[in-house]
Amino acid sequence: MFGGGGGLNPRKMQQMMKQMGIDIEEIDAEEIIIRTADEELVFDDAEVQRMDAQGEATYTITGEPETRAASEETIPLGEGDENEAGAGGASGGDAIPDSDVEIVAQRTGATEETAREALEAEDGDLAAAVSRLE
Repeated sequence: MFGGGGGLNPRKMQQMMKQMGIDIEEIDAEEIIIRTADEELVFDDAEVQRMDAQGEATYTITGEPETRAASEETIPLGEGDENEAGAGGASGGDAIPDSDVEIVAQRTGATEETAREALEAEDGDLAAAVSRLE
């Protein structure tokens, strides 16, 4: 079916994918970290592609990762002070993210202290904390 001169022309392949609604973009990533409960896979020199098809984004990482033990000192991008414990922590020793406290306080008009207490009482469940205070 695809025999002959070495396969499909890359330009033709891109044209066919575009017609099917598939868009591929190269991402100039400096570092990729995949965290699991036990370890981190760190890609320092990886090729990353994002493929959008039918409203879903798929990322492809090509490269060899360095493996290291999972670290609790890292801060996820875009999450602010999530790893800092506020006034007390949720049951189980987990800290309530400051961003969650702010959301509940803004939504209900409560103080941040009251919002944190409600979140702790509801094990960090935003909707339940808001319901508790409304």
